Amino acid sequence: MIRDTQAQDTVIASPKKRVKKWIVAVTALVAIGFAANAMLSAPSADISIDRVSVQIGTLERGELVRDIVSNGRIVAANAPQLYSPEEGFVDLKVKAGDQVEQGQVVAIVDSPELNNTLKQARSELARLEGEMARQELDARRQTLLLNKQVDLAGVDLEAAERENRRAQASIKDHLISQIDFEKAVDDLARAQLTHKHAFEEVALAKDTLAFELQSAKETVEQQRLTVEELQRQVKNLHILASVSGVVGSLNVQPRARVAKNDTLMTLVDLTAYEAELNVAESYANDIGIGMQVEITMGATTRRGTVSAISPEVINREVITRVRFDDNNISGLRQNQQLSARILLENKANVLKVRRGSFLQAGGHVAYKLNGDVAERVNIQLGATSMREVEVLSGLEAGDQIVISSYEEFNQAPSLLLR
Repeated sequence: MIRDTQAQDTVIASPKKRVKKWIVAVTALVAIGFAANAMLSAPSADISIDRVSVQIGTLERGELVRDIVSNGRIVAANAPQLYSPEEGFVDLKVKAGDQVEQGQVVAIVDSPELNNTLKQARSELARLEGEMARQELDARRQTLLLNKQVDLAGVDLEAAERENRRAQASIKDHLISQIDFEKAVDDLARAQLTHKHAFEEVALAKDTLAFELQSAKETVEQQRLTVEELQRQVKNLHILASVSGVVGSLNVQPRARVAKNDTLMTLVDLTAYEAELNVAESYANDIGIGMQVEITMGATTRRGTVSAISPEVINREVITRVRFDDNNISGLRQNQQLSARILLENKANVLKVRRGSFLQAGGHVAYKLNGDVAERVNIQLGATSMREVEVLSGLEAGDQIVISSYEEFNQAPSLLLR
């Protein structure tokens, strides 16, 4: 029996399978080589950051507008409060929200004490006027008596002069004695003195009467002024609206007892509005009267001027009033919400960059981009606005820096943005 050659056969691997393995090995070696070369040729950096996780700003030259952004509301430019002029019971003639016209009676205060004081003052005025009339009659009577004394003194003087002339003639003819002649001379001198004093007494008495009468008139006039003042106070018990508008709020209830100078109500003038802004305390020293303001209400932007700044800080904010540059009140409503930009300063041809969280690092350093690597450089910043910040040194126009927060960089000298 002839045996086959099966025992002499040897299984040989296919050449194709051997080539495939060789190609895979070579490919792996090439890939490893390329990776190592890439790692060796890549820029060196301390830490690696994902590029999409940071914000990048480009420096440019232009105009920088320093501004302050704040929120606020529309308020009435004129919202006077009405006060009780006296103590009493108030009778309200309007309700909150009612329309009122200037000069309209909105409340009446019933003050029994004031009314009684007015009646007493009027009675005192009538008494003083009667007393003055009596003094005028007395003055006329006394003047008449004084004039009578002057006239009698004049008659006595004429009689004495006549007797003196007779005595002068008689003494020449020795018809009377020397004693009788001297008596006639003395009587004339006495009559002349009496007449002279009568005139002086009359003049003095008339001055005295005139003074007393003038004093009485002044007393009456003073009392008349007192009555007029009380009448004015009683008239003011009818409280009138000082502006045309609406009743904003009532501070008392009808027929309530109020004290003098108690607030009764607030009126709102709907013909003039202002913007009331709440500015952060940190910007209080930067704002000033007369600064321009851009006010945004929805899709509408209007301009205004800072007209008043509160001297006190409330809840770490300063209340600022802004007056609109135009008198158009269309579209404005009381307590309407708004946002505003207070324009502090305009600086031309400055190197600036978009504002970002990198300012929290102190504004002394920045990460400047050079390809995929951001290097830490020292900078100096200047004026800041709500949108941009001025760069004084350390960077140039066209440079790019990281403007997002630097907290996660741990003050690394360089970053790789992958």
